[in-house]
Amino acid sequence: MLNRRSLIVSSVAAAFSTAVPVTALAQHAPPSAAQIERSLSAAPRKRLRRQDRVERHELKRRRDLRIAAPSIEIQAINFEFGSARIPRGELWKAEEIAIAMRRILQRNPAEVFLIEGHTDAVGSRYSNQILSEQRASSLRQILVRRFAVDGYALETIGYGEDYLLVPTQAPEWRNRRVTLRRVTDFVLR
Repeated sequence: MLNRRSLIVSSVAAAFSTAVPVTALAQHAPPSAAQIERSLSAAPRKRLRRQDRVERHELKRRRDLRIAAPSIEIQAINFEFGSARIPRGELWKAEEIAIAMRRILQRNPAEVFLIEGHTDAVGSRYSNQILSEQRASSLRQILVRRFAVDGYALETIGYGEDYLLVPTQAPEWRNRRVTLRRVTDFVLR
């Protein structure tokens, strides 16, 4: 049985939880450089013989290979609705990615990473496809120009609304993201 005080406390807590803006939720617990490095350094979920490896452009069409690659979803970069710009206040998150990638590249300069851009399902498929490509390119540009990650190690692709984390047609910040994959074990060098 609830007394008056616990009823007030639970009401305030409920009101607070629904009043937290989505942007605050999107910024919750971004992965550290160490977490990103651990995720991307993991062994792939499957092994390919050298003769079965593919060209970089073919990898982008091979979902079976992409999902087998070590990866991490980066939802912490809060892309605004309809935007591919990484806000200045979020550049430190891109720097965490750069630190992780540079550490991995120091161990093996031949590493290859795939940056996948994603959108939510609001808008046309065509505009979402373009926007997702721009998001991946935006992160790549910042990693190369601002944080000195080797551009040859980075491939980009956009998948639009094809791989929603949260299946909804409504605006959803968790779907506006990038995915990083270390695809070295699947591509020809």
